[in-house]
Amino acid sequence: MSQLHADELPIDLALVRALVDSAFPEFVDDDLRQLGDSGSSNALFRLGQDKLVRLPRQPGGGASIDKEALWLPYVAARVSVEVPAVVGVGEPDLGYPERWAITTWLDGIRPPGPRSTPQEPGMAGLAGDLARFLIELRDMEVPERARDDEALTWYRGQPLGELDADFRESAAECRDLGTGLDIDAALRVWDRAVAASGAVEPIHSWYHGDLLLENLLLDETGRLAAVLDFGGLAVGTPTVDLVVAWEVLDLEGRRAFRRALDVDEATWTTSRGWALLIAMITFPYYGTSMPARCANRMAMAEAAIRGD
Repeated sequence: MSQLHADELPIDLALVRALVDSAFPEFVDDDLRQLGDSGSSNALFRLGQDKLVRLPRQPGGGASIDKEALWLPYVAARVSVEVPAVVGVGEPDLGYPERWAITTWLDGIRPPGPRSTPQEPGMAGLAGDLARFLIELRDMEVPERARDDEALTWYRGQPLGELDADFRESAAECRDLGTGLDIDAALRVWDRAVAASGAVEPIHSWYHGDLLLENLLLDETGRLAAVLDFGGLAVGTPTVDLVVAWEVLDLEGRRAFRRALDVDEATWTTSRGWALLIAMITFPYYGTSMPARCANRMAMAEAAIRGD
């Protein structure tokens, strides 16, 4: 398994096989294979035809496993799109220090990626599907136990201006790396986004937190089939989830998405800042290890700078 982090936990097929067989002997006869398209937070292995094994890549990652085990059933019962179901959670064992999970395997295809070309068939439907998912997520009641759950607090639900220093540091790194992104233009859009964020009313709702291309699955008609990876699920101001429009949808799709959600100008401008931030923290960290992710983030950043 390729290393993405300096503190990467050692994970290989033999370890995962042993963990599964020890914790879930009912799956001992299921084939196990590592997926080439593993995420940055979890190493992914397909178990049989209908299950997925997810192991945190870094120390402390088991907290997101526990959060998903607790809250995914709550989310699944309240959204109309498929989300993974947790089959079971494994304890630290055999030298591996984190809790890990087996979830259901969901079929689908990845979105084709960011576009600036005219709308293709199905894109308006996808825009509507994404908007409906966000409406359902934001309309979900926030139980008292969720309000008190520190695992549901994440920086992406906070005011954009609190991340100004982080953004400028990332912008300087991207300039030094020669990413090809227009850094001066990005800084101008960022300044407008931070100013606009002051007019966005803070709210206390659910948000996915990582609603990006790699966490979506489509059906064969191009409609939304599933939303994956709720490790960033949190409660706060949900503007960050609008970044999906800048990475996944084309121009007409973004317009349809914005209309469906009735997004005001300040919130839309703030979402451009979130898209730039997420893109520009990606390039220095994953520039050599995850080229496909970086290509998607580059297209997202360029769309956010254009603002069309």
